[in-house]
Amino acid sequence: MRQIRLAGGGAGAWALAAAGLLGLSVAVAVDGGDAASASSQDWPPFVLVSGLLLVGVVADEGGLFAAAGHLLARLARRGVVLFGGAVVLVAVVTSLLNLDTSVAFLTPVLVYAARSRGEGEAPLLYGCLLLSNAASLLLPGSNLTNLIVLGHLRLSGARFLGEVAPAWLVSVVVTASVVALSERRSLATTVGPVPSRRRARDGARGAFAMAVVSVSAVTALVLALRAPALPVAAVGVLAAATVVVSGRVTSAPVLQSLGLPVLVGLFGVAVALGTLGRTWSAPSAALAHLDSWGTAAVAAAASVVVNNLPAASLLAARVPHRPFALLVGLDIGPNLFVTGSLAWILWLRAASMAGASPSIRRASRLGLVAAPLAMGGALGVLALAGTR
Repeated sequence: MRQIRLAGGGAGAWALAAAGLLGLSVAVAVDGGDAASASSQDWPPFVLVSGLLLVGVVADEGGLFAAAGHLLARLARRGVVLFGGAVVLVAVVTSLLNLDTSVAFLTPVLVYAARSRGEGEAPLLYGCLLLSNAASLLLPGSNLTNLIVLGHLRLSGARFLGEVAPAWLVSVVVTASVVALSERRSLATTVGPVPSRRRARDGARGAFAMAVVSVSAVTALVLALRAPALPVAAVGVLAAATVVVSGRVTSAPVLQSLGLPVLVGLFGVAVALGTLGRTWSAPSAALAHLDSWGTAAVAAAASVVVNNLPAASLLAARVPHRPFALLVGLDIGPNLFVTGSLAWILWLRAASMAGASPSIRRASRLGLVAAPLAMGGALGVLALAGTR
C-alpha cells in the first residue's frame, strides 16, 4: 500500500486543540445559552469538512485523482491552455460545491495533471488554493463563512448571486492573473502527446469504482441539500470503512486524514468567539463605524489572526452593517497567510497526499500580492453597484 503523507499534525495541532477546548469550556461557563447558539451556527462546516476529507482519502487511494489529472493533461498540451482550464474548473467547483471541496478534490487532480506533462506543478498547485478562496464569493454555499454571515439576512441564493457576481468575477480574474504572471515561464511551454495510462487490475478497478461512487454521492448531496453536513459525513465514514475492511488502507492514515486536533481546535475557538460576539457588543459597534474598505480590512486581518470561520462567528454574531464588504474580507483575505482559512489545511493535506511539496512561504508571497488587489477590485465593483 502506498504511504499517504499528511500535513498539519504535530505539537502545533495539539496546542490548537487544547486552546480550542479551553475556549469552548470558558464559553459554556460564561453563557451556556450563547455558547449553544454559537455551536449550532458553527458545527455544520466542520462535520462537512470531515466527510470530505474521508472521501478524499478513498478517492486518492482508488486512483481517481491520478486518472482525472492524466486526462486533463492529455486534453491541454499548452501550459497556458491547461492553466486556463484549471481556472475555470476551480471557479466552478468552488462556486457550486464550496472551496473546501475544491481544494480537497482538485488539488490532487491538478498536481497529477502537471506531473503527467512532465512539468512543474507550481502554477496549478498554488492557483488551486488562491483561486478556491477568491472564487468562494459567488453563492451562499461557496464558502461556509457566507452561511454564517448571511444567517441574519435571509437572502435567497439568486438574490445573493445578483449582488456579488461582478465582484466575484473581478476577484477570480485578478487572482488568476497574479498567478499566471508569476509563473509565466512555466505556462509558456508546449508538450508532446501524453501517453495513455495502463489499465487497472481487477482489485484496483473496485477501488476506483468506490472512489467514483463516493465523490459522486457527496457532490449530489452538496448540490441537492441545504444542510448536507451529516449525509456527507455518513458517506465519508462508510466509504472509508469499506476500504479499511478491504485491506487497501489501514485505519491510521484514515484517522490522520481527519486532522482531528486541528478541527477540534478551530471549532472550539469559533464557538468561543461566537459566544464573545453575542455577549459583547464592541466588535459589532466597531464595525458599524467603518466604511466598506475598513470592514473588509478588519475581516481579512481577523481571518489571518484566528482563521476566517472563527472570525465570521465573532464579527457576524450580530447583524453586520456591511455584510458584503465583510464577506470580501473573510473570503478573499485568507489568501494572505496559512492561518486564514481551513482551506489552507485541506490544501496542504491534499497536496501532500498527491506527493507534492507545497510551500507556505511561496503561497503566501503570491497571496500577499493577489489578495489586496482582488479585494480592492471586488470592493470597487460593489461600490459602483451601491452594494455594502
